[in-house]
Amino acid sequence: MHSKRSTALTLAVLLGGACLTTAAASATSANATSANTAPAAVVQHAGALPPGYQLVTLPNANVPNFQRRTLYCPGSKRVLGGGAEARGNDAILVGSFPTDDGRGWIGIGRQNAYRDVGISVFAICAD
Repeated sequence: MHSKRSTALTLAVLLGGACLTTAAASATSANATSANTAPAAVVQHAGALPPGYQLVTLPNANVPNFQRRTLYCPGSKRVLGGGAEARGNDAILVGSFPTDDGRGWIGIGRQNAYRDVGISVFAICAD
């Protein structure tokens, strides 16, 4: 399972970087079109990590169905992205989303034939 988790987290980081690069390119393109001049923006390399980058994990634990597991970034770091995994027979991940304050990530799951489910939560944090 470790290699699947590492692969999934690597993909999440790469996809997050691709989304940030795409958004920056779109904004740059929109600015160039509206001003009819070449923008003076510097595009950061897609492989660069943000300051204070840290991957934080909340290891798998069984909790009652539909109970939230919440992982917070350390110190004053903010969450850039994250994910969760539901483990067990017929386990279903019901929700995976950031906390309202943007400082952590929440995972929710359930199993059809059991009263509890294993949930792991992952967060990509930075300053």
